[in-house]
Amino acid sequence: MNWVVDIGLVVATFAVIFPAELPDKSFIATLVLATRFPRLMVWLGAVAAFGIQMVIAVAAGQLLSLLPEKLVLGVTASLFAVGAVILVRGGLKAREEEMAEEQEEAEEIAARASGKRTRLAAFGTTFAVIFTAEWGDLTQLVTAGQAARTGQPLSVFLGSWLALATVAGIGALAGSWLQKRIPLWRVRLISGALLAVLAAVTLVELVNG
Repeated sequence: MNWVVDIGLVVATFAVIFPAELPDKSFIATLVLATRFPRLMVWLGAVAAFGIQMVIAVAAGQLLSLLPEKLVLGVTASLFAVGAVILVRGGLKAREEEMAEEQEEAEEIAARASGKRTRLAAFGTTFAVIFTAEWGDLTQLVTAGQAARTGQPLSVFLGSWLALATVAGIGALAGSWLQKRIPLWRVRLISGALLAVLAAVTLVELVNG
């Protein structure tokens, strides 16, 4: 286990997690909540929730790394491959279907955000929504796999957390503007391609190991 920060790995992890989370339900949640609560408190609530979830993901990755190396690589490659399939399939859906799905998610989140609009309520509601939404989420699984594959939990944590915090910031500040200009189904295709590359690299490590 290596606790030294590897900037290259931080950047690489950021590059994988950022596009994978951008079309995710957490982005939609942050966008919707920012229309009802102070944006800073929404962002802080999301960042806190993401931080705890990524600690859990990295810890799971470290437990996974205790298994035999070939098994770890096989499981990790499977996680990346499954993530790639999920994202590519989502990206290939009809645009109208995707928009309808996002509208349903937005209405559900808006219902949960109804009531008092204090700063504490903004932080607590956002934390609860994001923390709940991220359980078993694709980015959590990818982070666990990346931590298991590299054996560098701190670097993977920082890359993932910074990516998620950036997505939350975009959602809170300019989510609706971005949605109108960048079709999220295209982002999913790009994310799927990146995960497919990671799966291929991990398989090469497995074969050559």
